[in-house]
Amino acid sequence: MARYVLTVFAHGTLLGPSQVAAHMRGKVSVHELSLAGNKHATAGKIEKASATVVNAFSKLDVAGVWGDGKTVAADGSQIDTWENNLLAETSIRYGGYGGIAYRHISNTYVALFSHFIPCGVWEAVYIIEGLLKNTSDVQPDTIHADTQGQSPPVFGLAALLGFDLLPRIRNWHDLIFYRPAPDTHYQHIGSLFGDEAVDWDLIEAHWTDLLRTAISIRENRMSSVTLLRRLGNHSRKNRLYRAFRELGRAIRTITLLRYLSEPQLWKQITQVTNRNEAFHGFSDWLMFGGKLIGHNDPDYQEKVIKFNELLANCVMYSTALDITDAANDIAAEGQPVDLDDLATVSPYITHTVRRFGNWTLNLTPPDGTPNTRLDLEPRVLFAAALA
Repeated sequence: MARYVLTVFAHGTLLGPSQVAAHMRGKVSVHELSLAGNKHATAGKIEKASATVVNAFSKLDVAGVWGDGKTVAADGSQIDTWENNLLAETSIRYGGYGGIAYRHISNTYVALFSHFIPCGVWEAVYIIEGLLKNTSDVQPDTIHADTQGQSPPVFGLAALLGFDLLPRIRNWHDLIFYRPAPDTHYQHIGSLFGDEAVDWDLIEAHWTDLLRTAISIRENRMSSVTLLRRLGNHSRKNRLYRAFRELGRAIRTITLLRYLSEPQLWKQITQVTNRNEAFHGFSDWLMFGGKLIGHNDPDYQEKVIKFNELLANCVMYSTALDITDAANDIAAEGQPVDLDDLATVSPYITHTVRRFGNWTLNLTPPDGTPNTRLDLEPRVLFAAALA
């Protein structure tokens, strides 16, 4: 167990087995950590370990204060790598060379799934994959992203799979609002719509194919990444692409109208996507061993990103327990604790984490079980006043 804990720490921080073994003062060898990271750890096993942490995190009362877990945001962060490998590319968007850590972050702050993808791909093709591969108990049905996370085929596929895609679209007012029929006119919002209409006959003609494709993806018979890459070719001869495009046009038009009629939706999208950006900063802070993945193997690079996600989730879980204890202590002293105020406290706290020095590993079980419940009853808060 000790070796696996230290393996997560070694790779998640990019310190590597040599540095961790040196700072453990002979408690573990470089060979043991290298063997555990290279031979025993796989991307699938790391995902299962992270899902276990997510499940434990979701049972905390304070996690329910931060969000309901039904909403997730997807976004990427550029990670440097060596130049001579199969995955690395120059990123014009991020201004670096390497790959993209594409992460799905819940509105409770915890990371649900991470990919390591090339810089040159359209990030939207991975937006569905992370939701389908998430094996934790937290199963969101609403997903936010930035402008990279939207296109008509993605809107169509997300709707068929039961996900509500609500991206933060830059210059969305320049997009076309499609009419339900060419002769449909509106008295007050007619100027929003262009002359084009949704081709419902095309959707109906290929409805069986659309459903068959969605079921194949849901049953893991087909990869959503592979499908969306093919649909991204914008081939007018591809009938399946045209059907997904028409369905996506209808869904996207409805989404744009929701942007206009639901001001609260803008606040929600901004809040959750900002948490995604904050997680990027938090996970980068945990990579204090370096900002470059010094390995050319794509599988190893993928494992490093997942190790980093697992490490970040573990640190967040520990911080959430500390926040729970602090809130309960304040309430026990008779001071009021407002849930709205508590919701503004982020688990991405760094000043309580000691990164440098000589580390010790204590696997002795604690004397008592961690307190996961918030005890903020009014009788406790105002006990002194009632007396």
